[in-house]
Amino acid sequence: MNKRLQPLGRDIWVFEGGNVDFFGFAYPTRMVVVRLPDGILWVWSPVRPDADLFAEVASLGEVGHLVSPNKLHHLFLGDWKERFPDALIWGPQSSISKRTDLTFEAALDRQVPVAWGGALEMFHFTGSRFMDELVFFHRDSATAILADLSENFSPEFVSTYWKGWKGVVARIWGIMEGKAPLEWRLSFLSRKQARAERDRLLALHPRQVVMAHGTLQRQDGEAFLRRVLAWLG
Repeated sequence: MNKRLQPLGRDIWVFEGGNVDFFGFAYPTRMVVVRLPDGILWVWSPVRPDADLFAEVASLGEVGHLVSPNKLHHLFLGDWKERFPDALIWGPQSSISKRTDLTFEAALDRQVPVAWGGALEMFHFTGSRFMDELVFFHRDSATAILADLSENFSPEFVSTYWKGWKGVVARIWGIMEGKAPLEWRLSFLSRKQARAERDRLLALHPRQVVMAHGTLQRQDGEAFLRRVLAWLG
């Protein structure tokens, strides 16, 4: 079995998943696995699994937490819950409302579950009429973990999968610059709370930034986030 989980630091790994289709646009996927202080695994934005991936994750410990950071990152929660039936499923109320077929724990907002053992900080970005997002920070590795608040598509990915007019859309949206898509940014009618969450995150001085879609940042994470979240004012 080839190792596909790559370490980002002590007790944190990233896995590059396959592409998914979103209204005709190809999106790369990525998940993060964190080993909590009690040895239980926390799996963020689970990607499409296969037997080898299940086995590799299980070799790190017992999967205890499956996390949906926003209502778009839910596709494979059921597959992972079926394989790890004792795992708890977490997400904001928007994810819970969308996946009524799954049993979630209490909706996440700004209070970090005690079961996570203090390994992670959590930030709830609200203010958009259409979507909210939970952002996480892994303390030991100083890694910020974002789903769609930062999309950082590489020119190579866009030229391969977003040909013609789709490439123009990618540039207009700003997702080749590390930003959230333009239409989501414009939907934030109130930005005060999101600014406060951003500033609270930046105060922790992230070193690395992982996002679900695009090129992750292994250094200068704080500067990267200051730039790509500057639209919040």
